[in-house]
Amino acid sequence: MFTGIIEEIGEITAIAPAGDGWRLTVRAPKAAHDAIHGESIAISGVCLTVVGSTADTFDADVMKQTLDVSALATASVGTRVNVEKAMQVGARLGGHIVQGHVDGTGEVIQVRPGDEWSVLRISLPAELAPLVVDKGSITVDGTSLTVSTVSEPATGSGASHWFEVSLIPETLASTTFGSRVSGDAVNLETDIVARHVERLLAFQAAPEGGSR
Repeated sequence: MFTGIIEEIGEITAIAPAGDGWRLTVRAPKAAHDAIHGESIAISGVCLTVVGSTADTFDADVMKQTLDVSALATASVGTRVNVEKAMQVGARLGGHIVQGHVDGTGEVIQVRPGDEWSVLRISLPAELAPLVVDKGSITVDGTSLTVSTVSEPATGSGASHWFEVSLIPETLASTTFGSRVSGDAVNLETDIVARHVERLLAFQAAPEGGSR
């Protein structure tokens, strides 16, 4: 379990094949110095398990399913990533409840820099669009953010869905968002409460005696 408050920006220093997935080496001194084999660390929103570590790096395996649904598939040596260790029981929940289970990816459509903040517009897969609301929480590349604007509901093959987040200087400096440009892929995790509500409504709408 995570909070979406990024602790440091790490860098992928090695990628090695591991079965049908990868083994990543990430340089992240704050996370690595006391990393324990088997503990969870979120890398740009993807919950991974530590399988080895040094004073300033840790290794983690990424299975094919994770590569298929996340932006880690586009990573390479030198890619910068947001790093957060699992939250401690009793610690303040500064962001929101983040599982590290990526729902899908979006694409940065637009970056609008301002004097005090930047606004990012990010595309939404159609299946995730109903789960994102104005002023609600969303996790983008592991960072807990508040939705500042969301596209109107639309259907049909030509429908486009997006949301915007407004980023303060601290967020731009302490995460990878400060270097994001149009076309970048990002990991998305919607709010767990919204996903539960959607599932409950789906059961209520199911025909009597239908497959459940």
